[in-house]
Amino acid sequence: MRKTWAVARKELRQTLRDPLSLIMLLGIPTFMLLLYGYALNFDVKHVALAVQDLDRSAASRELIAAFTHSTYFDWVAAPAAGADLEGLLERRRAKAVLVIPLGYSTDLAAGRAAQVQLLLDGSDANSATTILGYAGALVSQANAALLQRAMTGAGAAPPPLVDYRPRAWYNPELSSTHFLVPGLIGFILMLTAVLSTALSVVREKERGTMEQLRVAPLRTWQLILGKTLPYLVISLLATVLILAAARVLFGVVIRGPYLDLFWATLLYLIGALGFGLLISSISTSQAMAFQVGTVTSMLPAILLSGFIFPIRTMPEVLQWITYAVPARYFLVILRGVILKGADLMPYARQMAFLGLFAVIVFSIASLRLARREV
Repeated sequence: MRKTWAVARKELRQTLRDPLSLIMLLGIPTFMLLLYGYALNFDVKHVALAVQDLDRSAASRELIAAFTHSTYFDWVAAPAAGADLEGLLERRRAKAVLVIPLGYSTDLAAGRAAQVQLLLDGSDANSATTILGYAGALVSQANAALLQRAMTGAGAAPPPLVDYRPRAWYNPELSSTHFLVPGLIGFILMLTAVLSTALSVVREKERGTMEQLRVAPLRTWQLILGKTLPYLVISLLATVLILAAARVLFGVVIRGPYLDLFWATLLYLIGALGFGLLISSISTSQAMAFQVGTVTSMLPAILLSGFIFPIRTMPEVLQWITYAVPARYFLVILRGVILKGADLMPYARQMAFLGLFAVIVFSIASLRLARREV
């Protein structure tokens, strides 16, 4: 181990002498968490709502109040009869337009179904679907209140209504930030760990110092271990900074055991560092290593891990490909430990896949970085 520590000390000193490397390994992960944490948000609130009230009655005002007194809609315009409603949506002055026709209150008083219309900008399908759900829930509440009032006014006992009390576990506020931050952690750690080791070995090749290591009395495993240990420690430190920033800035509390989170992160980072070594073995320049590392680590971690897009909705071919993406398993563990407060017992399968990935990439990297091939 003395030879391994010698390589590790040499690598650590070289890293400390290079401020840009430290910025990349410690500063960029935190910066990316801030950037993506604030930029990515699937919550839909304060939707700009225009209301065309042609009935102008107490009943129509009550319906409008149901929309505007919630946190989902903000009343921004009141177009008159004959106004260009399509233009409101096209010019993005409003995201939705509620149209209450003349005779709305008359139909309600006569016991007939009163029609209203919601015009919606569907260019953003995800937001539109969420807004439709909000509107449907508000209209259902208004209908229940009308029904209860009608039965009471007729002298009959109000019908028993369903006492619906939904409760969301693990993320009671249904905050998309709490869902996205664990995914950001997995994505950022994969990217920085892969690039750090990939660029480190290729830099040795470009400077010609790899030849010195080649003639040194080092075994391949000692070289690999000495190269990866400093970056493993730095990546773990970056993990602590990311989790602290997530706690302070986004209120993401780690509910599960810290030790279990450490072991899962350690195994994930080992696989990422091994993958970086594998990339360095096929790269001839730092530019090539950076490009290959970015494409093979960043894109799968974003698109094929379940970070943003659910895996079950992907084509079957892509679903099979996701089994080779370690971020897929790490995200499941992260969300379980951080949000659900679980330990590693329910995620033994995911831990096994992470371990298998680490063994495979380190084995292939060791073969390619054997001294006779360097």
